[in-house]
Amino acid sequence: MQTIAYVLTGEALSKLGSSISANLWHCVLEGLRKAMDFLASKNLIIEDYVMSRFYATLLHCLHMILLDPKGSLSGHVAGFVSTLQMFFTYGLSSRSFLVPTTIGSVNKENGTSNHKSRFVESSKNEHGRYKPPHLRKKETLMQVPKSLSSSDSELSKNGFTSSDSDQSDGDGFAKFEDPFRSSKARIAAINCVQAICHADPKSLTSLWTILLPETDVLQPRRYPATLMTCLLFDPISKIRIAAASTLAAMLDRHALFFLQVAEYKGSIKCGSFTTLSSSLGHILMQLHRGILYLIQHQPHSGLSTPLFKVLSFLISATPYARMPEELLPSVIVSLRAWMMEDLANKHIGLLGIALSCLEAALSRSPSSVNVLKVLEEDISKDCAHRQQGSSLPHILLQLTERGRHSSVKLEALQVLKALIHNYPSLVTRVWECISSVVYSLLQTRSTDEFSPEICSASWRGESGKSPGSNIEKCTMAGVKVLDECLRAASGFKGTELTDGLEECGSLDIQILSDFRRRIRVSSAPSYDLNGLEAFKCSMEGHLSGSNLWSEVIMKHLPLALSHSSSMVRAASLTCFAGLTLPVFSSFTKENQEFVISLSISAARNDQVSLVRSAACRAIGVIAFFPQVVSCSSVLNEFIRAAEFNSHDPTTSVRITASWALANICDSLRQKATTSHSECSSTLKLDPESISVLVESALRLTKDGDKIKSNAVRALGNLSRFIQFSDHSSPKNLTSNCINLCDSDSDWLERMVQAFVSCVTTGNVKVQWNVCHALGNLFMNDTMKLKNMSWTSAVYSILLLLLRDSTNFKIRIHAAVALSVPGSRLDYGNSFADVVQSLVHVLETLNSDQTSTPSGFKYKGSLEKQVTLTSLHVLGFASSEDDQALKDFLIKKASFLEDWFKLLSASLMEVANQPSSSKETSSVDQEDIYIPHALKKTKLLAAAKSLSNIYTSSKRQGLAQRFVKYVDNLAEDS
Repeated sequence: MQTIAYVLTGEALSKLGSSISANLWHCVLEGLRKAMDFLASKNLIIEDYVMSRFYATLLHCLHMILLDPKGSLSGHVAGFVSTLQMFFTYGLSSRSFLVPTTIGSVNKENGTSNHKSRFVESSKNEHGRYKPPHLRKKETLMQVPKSLSSSDSELSKNGFTSSDSDQSDGDGFAKFEDPFRSSKARIAAINCVQAICHADPKSLTSLWTILLPETDVLQPRRYPATLMTCLLFDPISKIRIAAASTLAAMLDRHALFFLQVAEYKGSIKCGSFTTLSSSLGHILMQLHRGILYLIQHQPHSGLSTPLFKVLSFLISATPYARMPEELLPSVIVSLRAWMMEDLANKHIGLLGIALSCLEAALSRSPSSVNVLKVLEEDISKDCAHRQQGSSLPHILLQLTERGRHSSVKLEALQVLKALIHNYPSLVTRVWECISSVVYSLLQTRSTDEFSPEICSASWRGESGKSPGSNIEKCTMAGVKVLDECLRAASGFKGTELTDGLEECGSLDIQILSDFRRRIRVSSAPSYDLNGLEAFKCSMEGHLSGSNLWSEVIMKHLPLALSHSSSMVRAASLTCFAGLTLPVFSSFTKENQEFVISLSISAARNDQVSLVRSAACRAIGVIAFFPQVVSCSSVLNEFIRAAEFNSHDPTTSVRITASWALANICDSLRQKATTSHSECSSTLKLDPESISVLVESALRLTKDGDKIKSNAVRALGNLSRFIQFSDHSSPKNLTSNCINLCDSDSDWLERMVQAFVSCVTTGNVKVQWNVCHALGNLFMNDTMKLKNMSWTSAVYSILLLLLRDSTNFKIRIHAAVALSVPGSRLDYGNSFADVVQSLVHVLETLNSDQTSTPSGFKYKGSLEKQVTLTSLHVLGFASSEDDQALKDFLIKKASFLEDWFKLLSASLMEVANQPSSSKETSSVDQEDIYIPHALKKTKLLAAAKSLSNIYTSSKRQGLAQRFVKYVDNLAEDS
């Protein structure tokens, strides 16, 4: 009767679906929870015909109620999971089935060939001779008691029937007889776990140690059964597929963050305490071992797809840097071995998914030394035997040959790109083959590659796509591989545009801030293994970046830039964005003109926005090269091309156009402010071009945030070198500045208004750029800050950002901008507010919890910068300041004295350390010496100012203590 009741309940839940009320859902859930708890309390699962049907109907109801939760499951998850685990091997304890023959080979490898599986009964009498299916079915029914037969008949009337297909999966197991239909209960239990994972993944993470193995994943076990037990040893392929799908659900989304704490610390000792991170590390090891084993030995094609899906999620979620160093190489070696086996007859879909897993493994950062060794050894073996085909790069190149399906080609090219990106030292080994493959793709017409048979094969829903679009994607991917090789051979880091762009007047202050962090640019190849310099040394004697570029300019780019596909043309122009100054300087004049003219032409004349966007990015990079900045005609063309695209209706084009404009302004600022007069004297820039830059940047500050941040950066660079007369209108620049004619007289006011507006309307990046721009504006020597009406408002904005912003980078650059003014008069009436705000920030800095966790890495830099800015400003304080400021400094005397003690002690520690050792490079010596000397100078000036203030206020005790600091600092000098 209970079975019939659960059958009816399941039918009702199916009909109600998502329309079930929350109250009814809770009532059904509580009833099912009580039933599950009763089963767990008895700790006895009965294996017979009637109870098998009862368990299956109960678990089916639970699955239906979990599919669309109407409330929280957190209080039920642990109880459900502990009971569901009991059904993972239900019906397998007293029935014989054959473990896959491959498991036996594993046992032999592990020295346990005589070990008998708990799942396997070796009695030959039970199997007997082969029986035809019709006799087997009769014999099974004869063995079932009449009471069970009547019950089965009754259940059949109520719609609970079993299909013969559940027991007829030919996946490498022997025919498995399941007279009790126990497989339905097993698959229902696994489906319930999957439903819980989708409904409440966070609650399930604490139960991973119950559901997943920590040791001996390949050894058959009955207790404790895990999802891997079902995946590896269950004789029914539908159950194994369900287990794989559940594993994929567990590893997706939330697990990507949850598993980052995992680490492997060797084998687990029996009975010892194991931390969660260590348990997760062992679970990941066992998952890798089990999944990779199944991929190598799984004959059932239906299970291969979910296995590769699990592996893909597993690769993405595993923190390989905290795992055994051989783990990631084993993944790559296993995938390579799988592909090598009968490569010509691999299923297109499976091959594509395997390539996606391989791309994920090769893309993991940081790069692995052991992976590099495996790849180099494979290539060396190919070279030694004078054959190509066994190493991974050459397998990938085989998959790009003519006649291959376009989807496989595309995936193989993407894997090659990931390989070169993370292991750039291999580019010399594979360049000739890659160059040939890409050249062949560029020469291929859309219809050349596709026979009717290939076109009829579809993968990932591509049946509706034209062959032309597929071959265009392959060609584009090939050009991207070419781009990656060029960047690797050229030593492209992505920081070439910012290296050396120091802020001149505030350079000494920013040296101490230690804020110029090395930024990892995603488009730059990874040199993590040996460093860029070691990589450049390894390239000596091989193909250099200049040689590769020369070949590409002569052979590939003419075809690519004239290609009918806009995707291919855009990818080709993106190659120019990977140029470095040494490589560009090594070009012949003809090649330099080729790059420049094609970038300008594409930006002005191409009809496709994607191509124009790529051209603008190329212009933004090339504009930094001295050969371009020194040529006013080329620079004018660049400015007009970028300005033309800044009006484009497509946002992506305006973003790259504004970025190019900002880079051009940055390059001009470098020329205008350099201390070498010969660098700027050769530049005769059209005054109209400067007007175009200013007006374009002012207009773009009213656009979206991504465009606005570039526009603010452009204005900041312009405001650094444009010379203003009468405090508002620009006039001819002298000395090291670019010659301009008088133009719009309200540029300065409009710039400041734009900065103020962007602070209130822009996002974090916009505010960061506003702080940087204001610092540049303050460094303009031709502008007298003390005479400006807007200085109070600007200082108020900077102080507001310094005190209240939740982003440490914004606060750092607000402090940098506040440190730029070079005299007490430049702060005007805001001086007292600046001093008080800085002291307040110093007091609260250690207890500040306003920043997000990701920003705490900048806290040390913020503390250093605020310290230097405070010393800089306090150095201007004097006894002639307002009484309110002097009273504030007297009130904060105790804090200031403690602060000075800490700073003096830190200076003494640095002074007592060896200034340099024989092993220390000259760069390191400079980094140690300059901050120490500058900090002492600032500290001495601030101590003198405070001692004078306290003396004039008749605070002799305080004055004497600060005089002592002054004397000690003077002696150390």
